[in-house]
Amino acid sequence: MASTIVVDKLQATGGVVFTLPTADGSAGHLLKTNGSAVLSFTADTDTGILNVVEDTSPQLGGFLDANGNYIQMQKGGDIASASPTVIDTDGDYFICTGITGFSAMTVAADRHFFLEFAGALIMTHGAGTLDLPSGANITTAAGDVGEFVSTASNVVTCVNYTRATGKALVASHSATIGVQTIWIPALAMVSPTTNGAEAAAVETTATRPEMKVLDFDHTTREHAQFSVAMPKSWNEGTVTAKFYWTHATAVATDVMWGIQGVVVSDNDTIDVAYGTAVTVTDTFHNAAEDLAVTSATSAMTLGGTPAEDDLAYFQVYRDAAAGGDTTNSTDARLLGVKILFTTDAENDD
Repeated sequence: MASTIVVDKLQATGGVVFTLPTADGSAGHLLKTNGSAVLSFTADTDTGILNVVEDTSPQLGGFLDANGNYIQMQKGGDIASASPTVIDTDGDYFICTGITGFSAMTVAADRHFFLEFAGALIMTHGAGTLDLPSGANITTAAGDVGEFVSTASNVVTCVNYTRATGKALVASHSATIGVQTIWIPALAMVSPTTNGAEAAAVETTATRPEMKVLDFDHTTREHAQFSVAMPKSWNEGTVTAKFYWTHATAVATDVMWGIQGVVVSDNDTIDVAYGTAVTVTDTFHNAAEDLAVTSATSAMTLGGTPAEDDLAYFQVYRDAAAGGDTTNSTDARLLGVKILFTTDAENDD
């Protein structure tokens, strides 16, 4: 036979005396104290942590299953370039403004973030502080994007860098940005109607190299001209030139060579004056038909306004009347001219 014990209070030995509720609660209710030892039934309203933000140090017990969703990235506010550049905590994709170069970043450990550069600045490679691909400095351009990981506090590795142009950061070929050359043989030049140099074919010894030259008089200033469609990779700045020449006789005196140029753009007149000339003086080697190569001229500014797809016209001459030209007995024979120019791109794409 079942028995019933009727009590209105409970007390553990030496403990608090709890007053029991006089009525049953609903299904799923919990027994709750009011803080004064009076118990009652109440609904379970404790749902635990509703948002991850409420857990300041969450840890996974296994792989994270996104359940068909994705982990969303956040664009933060713009970051001004500085030395060091401070990486904010309000996102993981930032626009880096300004042109101040840097070699370090201020950032907490274990961050994964992206910087999109708004302009040109220099990121300096530094092992252990800012590791850059290929171990070389990077000059940024507007629209370039770098992907970075901080492996420790203020220790950052660039794991990927994408140029806005789509070109590789490190070229897979040997072409580099810098000084390039164009060779113009005398055979490719023309003698102008006024005071033009005289073209000549000079045989040395049968079946040996034959020289196609332009002879420049030792008393009168004579000229030769040529044109070059400048490469797109040209930085549209100054150029220099080297003269390759010889004498028919053995002399050890000086010849002064000069060159000037002008660029012509689409829909511009070709009837235009050359820019300011530059000269270089060279001493012959006192051996007939010896090859002489001048040093490079000083920087030459081409006339006109350089632009992409320009045609550059050059005029070379021997400044025979100048005091520095001391070869007064024979013509100087021009074999060709090497134009040296600077590129700011790896190719002409």
